[in-house]
Amino acid sequence: MTPQAVVFDIGNVLIEWQPERFYDSVIGSERRKAMFAAVDLHGMNDKVDTGHHFTETVYGTAEDYPEWRDEIRMWHDHWIEMASPVIDHSVRLMSALQTKGVPVFSLTNFGIQSYDFAATHYPFLRAFDRDYISGHMGVIKPDARIFEMLEQSCGIPPAYLLFTDDRPDNIAAAQARGWQVHLFEGPQGWAERLVSAGLLTQEEAA
Repeated sequence: MTPQAVVFDIGNVLIEWQPERFYDSVIGSERRKAMFAAVDLHGMNDKVDTGHHFTETVYGTAEDYPEWRDEIRMWHDHWIEMASPVIDHSVRLMSALQTKGVPVFSLTNFGIQSYDFAATHYPFLRAFDRDYISGHMGVIKPDARIFEMLEQSCGIPPAYLLFTDDRPDNIAAAQARGWQVHLFEGPQGWAERLVSAGLLTQEEAA
């Protein structure tokens, strides 16, 4: 069945999100590994993604680990450098879908303040037909509730939603609710899926 809307994850689908890569380039891999072993930075980020204040959460964590204070603050102060670069082909696919009249939604684990900041650098983040941002919703993927909230909000039956995400656990959660899904491993594969779904031509997906 032809999807009635396409749902994009953002991190590693539209924008590369590789904090470890950033830290490796700044403090070296050995020191980065030691810090990530000592501090649950991804857990810290999950708090931001569920609606905790970006600056307060990162800076508060930095104060809890004074030996890593400067490095932890980089998660905030150099955030755009971590959330980069843009995956240009994915952004083109988003635009091509909308040009064809296909609604495009976001469904992303993202903080309130960090999303607003990112949107000042990446204007396409304001171009979705509907935004589903975990920080505003108070729940993160892969919790089934975030998928249910999107369904209830948009009114489109699950079987008519096509969702892409780079994380298998998020894909499995959406699939369990009856969504059409695509595990994102690169924009070319996603382009091919959109063509096979009948949403874009080969030329439009290039």
